[in-house]
Amino acid sequence: MDSPNPDQAIIISTGRCGSTLLSDLIAEQPDTLSVQEFFVPVGSWIDDEERLSGVEYWSRLSRPGPELTTLFRIGLAPPEVRYPEDGRWAGNLGELPRLLATTLPKISSDPDDLYDTLAELVPGFPAQPAARHHQMFLELLTSLTGRRRWVERSGGSSHIAPSLLRTFPTAKIVYLTRNWVDTAESMRRHSYFQLLELRMDSFRRYGLDPFQVAAGESVPEEMERCLPGRLTARTLRDRGREVGRYLALCAFLASEAEQAIADAGPREVLTMTYEDLVDDPVTQLGRLGRFLGFDEWAQWAHRVAGSVQTRPRGQRGGGSRRAACAGRS
Repeated sequence: MDSPNPDQAIIISTGRCGSTLLSDLIAEQPDTLSVQEFFVPVGSWIDDEERLSGVEYWSRLSRPGPELTTLFRIGLAPPEVRYPEDGRWAGNLGELPRLLATTLPKISSDPDDLYDTLAELVPGFPAQPAARHHQMFLELLTSLTGRRRWVERSGGSSHIAPSLLRTFPTAKIVYLTRNWVDTAESMRRHSYFQLLELRMDSFRRYGLDPFQVAAGESVPEEMERCLPGRLTARTLRDRGREVGRYLALCAFLASEAEQAIADAGPREVLTMTYEDLVDDPVTQLGRLGRFLGFDEWAQWAHRVAGSVQTRPRGQRGGGSRRAACAGRS
């Protein structure tokens, strides 16, 4: 890598609004490391001020994610999981390190080997707060892959936008939005967002997140079926029957992102909508490439635009900004 301090950018979105598509297209730019699904899996401690040794940081980073472990157990793994069928953990996905679900398979054709390399290097990080560990980890990934910049994207990152903006105050921010009606319809059919809605509803009703209940802690009887060890596929799928739940989730997530951006005032922000992207991909990808500092951004935009499924103008989703926000994972 030419520079020890690579450029950095973060895509913030509610999820289900085109961010996976953007990440995959960004990965086609040879100088850029597209980091997918890194921050949300570590979101609960992204800006933890506790000083961690490199060994402690790697221990946290390499653990299975409780949400994903539960979804594996009930047979509802999200489609974003890209761990290879012949991988080391393929026969024991319940113990799959969170990094190997999506992040490393999207970077390397041999994610287990990259994981082993990181397992040798990351424990050598100095004792420091989690935020600095994240910085060093992403710089290390960028260096190992010979890139000049990293762009991170996690579905539903609006929920941790305040922490992201505090942790990476100099990062370029891409805020991607989509019509709320279409987003909610997609969310209600997606197991991760069914689970997110269940957790947020439980917290609203009982003041407890079922995935943060300590062992032996008592919970209201009606909440017991939401606990990780008792949750079933049927319970989760039932959450997807009412689209109104997900319209409310869209509203909440969008408000979190917009308030965080307003409060933090990042130096560089690019707002994009999924509708504009599918209507005119060359123009919108050109805006994105120029914003991210791509060399020959116009050529990149033309080269990858064919991967965007376009539609005739005049067939965009309608609705007001709040009934249907200009804001896919």
